Amino acid sequence: MTATFGTPVVAARGAALDDTSVPLVVLLHGRGSHEQEIVQLAAHLPVGPAYAAVRAPIAEGGGFAWFANRGIGRPVAESLAATTAWFRAWLEEVAPAGRPVVLVGFSGGAAFAGALALKTPDRFAGAAILYGTLPWDAGIPAEPRQLAGLPVVVAQGDQDHVIPAELMSRTWDYLTGDSGALTLARRDPGGHGLTVATVDALAGWLTEVARSA
Repeated sequence: MTATFGTPVVAARGAALDDTSVPLVVLLHGRGSHEQEIVQLAAHLPVGPAYAAVRAPIAEGGGFAWFANRGIGRPVAESLAATTAWFRAWLEEVAPAGRPVVLVGFSGGAAFAGALALKTPDRFAGAAILYGTLPWDAGIPAEPRQLAGLPVVVAQGDQDHVIPAELMSRTWDYLTGDSGALTLARRDPGGHGLTVATVDALAGWLTEVARSA
């Protein structure tokens, strides 16, 4: 584990975390939140996988963050490199090569999930980018067809005033276009928060991803 941050705090639901015979779904909370909030999402997702809600490593306000920001939705490249290395070290312990891993990130957790998927797309069975942006201009490549064949969900609120609109548009266009991902794209009426319809769509998507993993 990267010494700077220590061992991750994890809230687990579903199958046993160390049961490598089932997929691992990693839930990544938003900025200023924590693992106990997002782990509640597991109750609305398919039975079968192991669910691990990981606490971000940087204390911020009353919660935690995945990276230092240079503006909302704009990670500091050096910070993001350090936290993704820390996360990957934990992941290699709980999910050895061959175990399907799906990332589900909300808001700041969506940017973190995007960084992981873009950097090592072959490591993951799928990624959900929920009400957030990919980590643009933060040292993470986003070339044409970089996510070719990877199942992805992108969900956005059409009245989301938290994430800058230009970052949301850039994320939407890339994931539904040049990325090459197999993308399920949703725009919901409303703001910066999960809707029942999106959770239902996410659950159905996870069922399909787990079946084919």
